[in-house]
Amino acid sequence: MATSSNIVRRSGSGGVAAERRSSRTRRHYRLRKKVAGTAERPRLVVSRSARHLYVQVVDDARGVTLVSASTFKLAAEGDKTAQARRVGELVAERARAAGITQVVFDRGGYKYHGRIAALADAAREGGLEF
Repeated sequence: MATSSNIVRRSGSGGVAAERRSSRTRRHYRLRKKVAGTAERPRLVVSRSARHLYVQVVDDARGVTLVSASTFKLAAEGDKTAQARRVGELVAERARAAGITQVVFDRGGYKYHGRIAALADAAREGGLEF
């Protein structure tokens, strides 16, 4: 049976979780066609797992990560959304220290909702311009 995205699902192919992952990957590729980081305006890329949130500020022209932050080594205070806000503040602080004020937001194919939106709002409040 073919789905609307031209991907053929076979029995035992992984089911709903595999479909969700491939859908996010497709959305991310579609987004990356339009979004690229430069030296003047690097890309703020978000990666999310069930437990943690990772953020990097990347200059795609050189292929270099300029600044990063995550919940991985952060003290677990509050729920995941509160931790995402803290990571947003942290990445904004580190980016300003590195002389970065403007970024292009790459949500990584995730919906702009919940943890992703909380991170972006906190980064804006921290001084980054999207």
